[in-house]
Amino acid sequence: MNADQDTGVRLARMRDTQGELCFLSAVELTRRMRAGELSAREVLAAHVAQIERVNPRVNAIITLAVEQAQAAAEAADERQARGEALGALHGLPMVHKDLFETRGIRTTFGSPLFRDYVPAQNDAVIDRWHRAGAVTVGKTNTPEFGAGSQTFNAVFGATRNPYDVTKTCGGSSGGGGASLASLEKKANEHPKLARTWAELATKAAASDRLDQAIEAQKR
Repeated sequence: MNADQDTGVRLARMRDTQGELCFLSAVELTRRMRAGELSAREVLAAHVAQIERVNPRVNAIITLAVEQAQAAAEAADERQARGEALGALHGLPMVHKDLFETRGIRTTFGSPLFRDYVPAQNDAVIDRWHRAGAVTVGKTNTPEFGAGSQTFNAVFGATRNPYDVTKTCGGSSGGGGASLASLEKKANEHPKLARTWAELATKAAASDRLDQAIEAQKR
């Protein structure tokens, strides 16, 4: 095997490894990062690559904050290198429902009224996640102001079901649900949707009833 072939094999293995990272459990990802087997930057890069590859089909993550996420992942790796105490969510990629205010990241609430709104502060719960070590990657789609059992709005359009893009993903946390899903078809395997390993969402009684109704139809 010549040098070019060897480089090609190593790059192919790296791509395979990155793809698999997106489908490890949150517990396993944080364990490997704490053990020094993976860096927060490597985990983030794998998730961003998968999101960019698959998200255009499902429209689950409607705002990506890659530069901010890269800075947060780098800071997480530096804290670990200095031997500082690590939070429970150290280095874990995370997306937030677009109802939560995120400093420096567009927050629309799914409404044209807030199409260009960029908060100057985080909601308290976002700060708590960050203190625990989570890395914010972006925002997930929602009905306008979260008021709906289907996930679409006039700003970003509809989020599609990753198992069947002709079907609904429900709501109001359809963007979050789709971002956590994996996608495989028996006849022709489709690319899997990156599972960003934490998704801060809201859940109302109406959503629960809709989920139950859909499950009942499957039986």
